[in-house]
Amino acid sequence: MSDLEVRQLRYFVAVAEELHFGRAAERLGMAQPPLSRAIRELERHLGGVRLLERTTRQVALTPAGEVFLHDARTALDAVTAAARRARHAGQPTPSLRLALKADFDAGLLPQILAAFQCEDAALPVELLLGGRGEQVPALRDGRADIALLPAPFDDRDLDVEPLVTEPRLLALAADDPLAARSCLRLADLAGRSLPDGTPADWDGRPPTTARTHNGRQQPQTALRGRVAGTQPVSLDLAQIFNLVGLGSIIWFLPASVVSRHRRFGIVYRTVSDLPPSTLALAWPQDSRLPAVAAFVRAATAVAKSVQTDAQADAETPQRAMM
Repeated sequence: MSDLEVRQLRYFVAVAEELHFGRAAERLGMAQPPLSRAIRELERHLGGVRLLERTTRQVALTPAGEVFLHDARTALDAVTAAARRARHAGQPTPSLRLALKADFDAGLLPQILAAFQCEDAALPVELLLGGRGEQVPALRDGRADIALLPAPFDDRDLDVEPLVTEPRLLALAADDPLAARSCLRLADLAGRSLPDGTPADWDGRPPTTARTHNGRQQPQTALRGRVAGTQPVSLDLAQIFNLVGLGSIIWFLPASVVSRHRRFGIVYRTVSDLPPSTLALAWPQDSRLPAVAAFVRAATAVAKSVQTDAQADAETPQRAMM
């Protein structure tokens, strides 16, 4: 059997996601008859394996088609990532592309960047700012070389280096009845929603999402609270704080973010059984960029130094009392 072509994979993925030859052809910018012929040729190419069940009313994936769809997507993603990385590597002025969510760096980013520039393999750093959950896709599709992000996340095919762990606090409106309590438990948050629509009394982990036919994610739960409306899929920091202040949502955020964003009308409380936040670095396992290794060295050194200083500060009062 000869090698498959990228074109064949793209054709099949379009049909498998749309489950309709007409819509798939429109999506691909081609006529339907040649698309149908191409899919039949692909099945012959695979030794006569049927990937799709076709009737006059519907198109459905066979078990073999389900398996092939998963692997075809992976292959297409790898091709796209390879092209992006090659284009980036071929630029006259190379750079290191760092993906992160604004303010979610535990306050370490300025020190890390300064330490990185002292490395022999240092490059100019290009920041790719995005919302939560956007950093790992950027690594996989070749838009980023390394990411600074909160754990947990899908670390398949990635190398990961934890940097610091810090407590998370609950942000809520100052006039919320829960604000009268100094310490809460997750069970006390039943009926409240986080910015992504997740029920707040789960455990504060990233939400389970429903997918549309084209693979885009949508929140499963609607915005609850004193303000009615449809929740956006992605909110920036200012929007989240506005909704918290209005009593529409509550929010879990690392202590380092709290220290930099004190807001009128918003208070912060401890949730005793809320898991802490761990900030980590992640990069593709097959990365061979010297700048990535240098960035990891710089970041881990800075994190270790900060933790040592914090431990020393905590121990100083104890020594004074002895």
